[in-house]
Amino acid sequence: MNNTKLIFYDYIELYEIFSELKQFLKFELSNIQNKENLNIEVKKFDNYLIISKKIHPNFDNQLVINLLPLPIIKIIDKINIAILKNNFSKKSKISVGKYSINLNSKEIIFENKSLKLTEKEIKIIIYLNEKSEPITINELQREIWGYSVELETHTVETHVHRLKKKIFDFNKDKNFILSTKNGYKIG
Repeated sequence: MNNTKLIFYDYIELYEIFSELKQFLKFELSNIQNKENLNIEVKKFDNYLIISKKIHPNFDNQLVINLLPLPIIKIIDKINIAILKNNFSKKSKISVGKYSINLNSKEIIFENKSLKLTEKEIKIIIYLNEKSEPITINELQREIWGYSVELETHTVETHVHRLKKKIFDFNKDKNFILSTKNGYKIG
């Protein structure tokens, strides 16, 4: 199925059932009985799901299963849904300097403020963020717009200028996108 670690926290009964089914499920399993060991275990993995009888504060990626008996297929469905939600949430947020971008809501976020962005603005920011060197107008034209002979470089410059102004109006950050003699880059 996937490479998610299932951590059964203070839930030996369910852990034992999954241990018997392990060869069919292809999950890595662990059984943890105390909070100290749980802290250690979650730090080892990026992709995990804690399964327990109740919610435990200060831990992400938890699934509470407290109404047993329940058919095993329903438990597996709940686990898969929780994993999908966690993966969707992780992949929807990208860090860009002191900001984060939520790809689902198309917003850039700083502290408790957020600003709506267009799809093209998000693509520009992400592309610039992935590169360490300044990106030329021609490269942005080719990579973001799919290069068109009809597209003038003025279109790229206008989009970047408007984006820089939008970020400045949002957070007074004039160094978010820097213009250099070699192109644009995230500041």
